[in-house]
Amino acid sequence: MATSNSSDSSASAEVPAPYGSGPGTPAAAAPKPAKVRIHHLQQAKRDGTRFAMLTAYEQYTAEIFDAAGIEVLLVGDSASNNVFGNETSLPVTVDELLPLCRAVARSAKRAMVVADLPFGSYEVSAEQAVATGVRFLKEGLAHAVKIEGSQYYAPTVRAMVQAGIPVMAHIGFTPQSEHALGGYRVQGRGDDAQRLIDDARALADAGAFCVLMEMVPADTAAAVDAAVDVPTIGIGAGSATTGQVLVWQDMAGLRGGRMAKFVKQYADLRTTLLDAATAYGEDVRSGQFPGPEHSF
Repeated sequence: MATSNSSDSSASAEVPAPYGSGPGTPAAAAPKPAKVRIHHLQQAKRDGTRFAMLTAYEQYTAEIFDAAGIEVLLVGDSASNNVFGNETSLPVTVDELLPLCRAVARSAKRAMVVADLPFGSYEVSAEQAVATGVRFLKEGLAHAVKIEGSQYYAPTVRAMVQAGIPVMAHIGFTPQSEHALGGYRVQGRGDDAQRLIDDARALADAGAFCVLMEMVPADTAAAVDAAVDVPTIGIGAGSATTGQVLVWQDMAGLRGGRMAKFVKQYADLRTTLLDAATAYGEDVRSGQFPGPEHSF
């Protein structure tokens, strides 16, 4: 997805920040790369182009994925499973995710940074959701937040958007509701497809700038995409969506064990790191490391 060739007047080149950009930044400093904004994602939907999204939880992956041109970085509640060692996404808290979000936002120069609102941080009321969203934008430096849920959360989305918090909606299989859904099950099969279409329309009408669908049949996801004007993102939802997202540890082969059907692994980092650590340990135990060239 290109961010500089849009014909939409709303996507014209940004002017410099009118209130400065922090201490120590010379006026003649080299221009920063153009940031990916909501209107760029919307333009991709209108143009029929695609964008990529990956999770990121710390500095180095954020820098690397940003340099690779990944348009959106998600500081997901999947950090619960992939950073903190929990079995599900449910235990992770706002206070645990905020430092991860800050690290990603500080490290990404171009990508849009979206933060998941974790389980229990927005369901009680729209006021709770707004308060949590404000924390992620102020303390986490995120550019937008993502919440899981059906059209029931349309009033929540509307309140957040009115408060100035951009919201990405997440429908289909929603991991935070795994117990209510009876486990990891594909959503939107057959007659249930209309429910997801109705959910997407209600959430988009409430102001969600994007709708993410997880574990949804490809034909249902295509119908949802056709039913809304906002861009859609898929994970296990076929190829008709505007964007695609994967957990980076799955994409890069860092996590072991069985992979979901929708995962494509582009590397085998687990084997690479295992081999490197094994070689390092052997060198230390044998006395080969450190050698003279590594000593002062």
